[in-house]
Amino acid sequence: MAPPPPQSHRSPSPSQPSGKSEVSDLKSQLRQLAGSRAPGADDSKRDLFKKVISNMTIGIDVSSLFGEMVMCSATSDIVLKKMCYLYVGNYAKGNPDLALLTINFLQRDCKDEDPMIRGLALRSLCSLRVANLVEYLVGPLGSGLKDNNSYVRMVAVIGVLKLYHISTSTCIDADFPATLKHLLLNDPDTQVVANCLSALQEIWTLESSTSEEAARERETLLSKPVVYYLLNRIKEFSEWAQCLVLELVSKYIPSDNSEIFDIMNLLEDRLQHANGAVVLATIKVFLQLTLSMADVHQQVYERIKAPLLTQVSSGSPEQSYAVLSHLHLLVMRAPYIFSSDYKHFYCQYNEPSYVKKLKLEMLTAVANESNTYEIVTELCEYAANVDIPIARESIRAVGKIALQQYDVNAIVDRLLQFLEMEKDYVTSEALVLVKDLLRKYPQWSQDCIAVVGNISSKNVQEPKAKAALIWMLGEYSQDMHDAPYVLESLVENWDEEHSAEVRLHLLTAVMKCFFKRPPETQKALGAALAAGIATDFHQDVHDRALFYYRLLQYNVSVAESVVNPPKQAVSVFADTQSSEIKDRIFDEFNSLSVVYQKPSYMFTDKEHRGTFEFADELGNLSISAESADSVVPAQRVEANDKDLLLSTSEKDEGRDPGSNGSVYNAPSYNGSSAPTTSQPLADLAFPSTGISGQAPASSLAIDDLLGLDFPVETAAMPSPPPLNLNPKAVLDPGAFQQKWRQLPISLSEEYSLSPQGVTSLTTPHALLRHMQSHSIQCIASGGQSPNFKFFFFAQKAEAASMYLVECIINTSSAKSQIKIKADDQSSSQAFSTLFQSALSKFGLP
Repeated sequence: MAPPPPQSHRSPSPSQPSGKSEVSDLKSQLRQLAGSRAPGADDSKRDLFKKVISNMTIGIDVSSLFGEMVMCSATSDIVLKKMCYLYVGNYAKGNPDLALLTINFLQRDCKDEDPMIRGLALRSLCSLRVANLVEYLVGPLGSGLKDNNSYVRMVAVIGVLKLYHISTSTCIDADFPATLKHLLLNDPDTQVVANCLSALQEIWTLESSTSEEAARERETLLSKPVVYYLLNRIKEFSEWAQCLVLELVSKYIPSDNSEIFDIMNLLEDRLQHANGAVVLATIKVFLQLTLSMADVHQQVYERIKAPLLTQVSSGSPEQSYAVLSHLHLLVMRAPYIFSSDYKHFYCQYNEPSYVKKLKLEMLTAVANESNTYEIVTELCEYAANVDIPIARESIRAVGKIALQQYDVNAIVDRLLQFLEMEKDYVTSEALVLVKDLLRKYPQWSQDCIAVVGNISSKNVQEPKAKAALIWMLGEYSQDMHDAPYVLESLVENWDEEHSAEVRLHLLTAVMKCFFKRPPETQKALGAALAAGIATDFHQDVHDRALFYYRLLQYNVSVAESVVNPPKQAVSVFADTQSSEIKDRIFDEFNSLSVVYQKPSYMFTDKEHRGTFEFADELGNLSISAESADSVVPAQRVEANDKDLLLSTSEKDEGRDPGSNGSVYNAPSYNGSSAPTTSQPLADLAFPSTGISGQAPASSLAIDDLLGLDFPVETAAMPSPPPLNLNPKAVLDPGAFQQKWRQLPISLSEEYSLSPQGVTSLTTPHALLRHMQSHSIQCIASGGQSPNFKFFFFAQKAEAASMYLVECIINTSSAKSQIKIKADDQSSSQAFSTLFQSALSKFGLP
């Protein structure tokens, strides 16, 4: 038998050293080639340099080769120079002492005969970003700004900006901004001019907050001579530079109307540019210049329509989306101008979903009396799309058009056809829209109810759709024969319904149905009120059920007038964005604000990114003392943990149960359906024309009528199980972090703070001491008014079970959002009650 073949060893890739020995090999080989001028030496250096750069790129530390790389840089090979500069720029900032070794050869290369090497060396010298070496930058930068080659001058201009960020005083003292201004107005190369404009805008904007002279210089950029000089040379600029110049021109204020027309005539041909960025920048200039001229502004819309539609149909989907976003903004401001071009917004089969969604919004915006039929017909085709989100959006678009009062007859018929398509998502979206239509057009109730009545509630699972169906069952129960029985079956499955929204609608619908068809609904109403009061964990559902119960106790006719009053048709549905927000977005035309559909401050300012999103202010978090009577100073939290302590974007899991407490004197409920009662309805004195009269003084009549079987006076809410906490609980931040990541969210609730508590939060440490007095310790805290964020923990007495709490408090709304995670999930509700009780007492004497 032949011996087995030797085990093969996979040779490591030449770009991935297997260990320190290979880096040492590279070091020795570089040292041997450092002073070699033999034929082929440069080729050998290239191979070694490629290995070094490859290793550096994949994250392997090759900083130990710094000296050898510098020694090998003494060559006229520009490829070697580029790789050496790349290596030096990567390791110089982290090794300032080693960076000093590069100064001599970089300064020498800045005087090389080859302008390409001069420019590359100057760029690398300015990219070292080592504050101790700024004195070596001034001389080469000054020479570079006066260099005969435009490439070197272009690099030098950006080098000045880099120097400004490294050492502002050195840049200003060397009078580099004045040199840039001279180049801006006199340099023959347009790329140098563009770089000067970019650098000066940034420098003078940053300096203007402390220097009046810089503020005046910044205004000079918007003066007529500078703007006209740049406009007259705009065709010479690159596409990027043209956008820069056009952005500057959009801020220029002409002296009269003739000047406006001169600028627009000069830029007319920029609207036909192949680059979409140049077209959008030119459109922004046209729009901004004519804001005060209503007639001309409308003509501008007509003029820019064709270039925008051309840009939409050409280029990549990403480019089309960016242009469509700007077109959508204009369509929202002047839909009548684009109404005849609605076919440009039809969806193509091969377009990505994000483009289709935006086109659907635009079709909704441009719909009017003349094109509604064609648009709705097209949208109905999309309802059968295999892309379910687009199908949903198309149905919503049909509903939005219907709410705009365009050809409602045909649209209602289309929506009712959607209900018969027997597709769950189509039925769900159509139900929501039919509900809104009935709120605005009650006269269509007969046609709609005839179709809705054939839909089984068991086939509707989405909360919003189920809530819409329940609303219609309650609102039109007199016209729907099976309404009381459908509602009764839904009440019987109360505990299986996880959506609080559905349960809230169910309570109201049963009440409405009760006033219209009392004998058939009393059983369902009794069961619903009992379930809502006694067993529902959601605070809003519990409160509404209790409110309805007490309202019936007080006066039945009053209850009817509150729950089922005469309703007027809704004429206008609220817009999601205010006109002020839309104007702010328009002012920031040709920016990300248009794509995000929100002003820039909403995604750049820290206070608008979310409740809490800090970057480097982790030192503001304070770690609470382990003892119960003191708070230790702030400690630095590990950087890899900041996402936990400062993130508020975790999605809630499961339902949002609330705390019922035991303060309400209301009937309990054992989860079973209430038995049918033989109590006559005459007890409530219902006349034939409606329900009226005073309820009996005793609550027993209401209890018997609704099948609750027990008086209010003797019933009580089930008290939560007793929970005792360890007053000396200890948990280090690392363990807290680990537990927080591992445990799921048990409860997510919102509490209200007392006015005294809000006032006391001017000193957050007062809250920490207060919670410690209730055996709840603070592990970290941060924020400033009006938003504060705390992380608490507590331990069950005589057990190792821990409770972790994230508490976000907004003092302006006096609300606190709580997320609780627990080792023992079963006792989370009891701890929540205890935590709420402690928080409610904060600030009280």
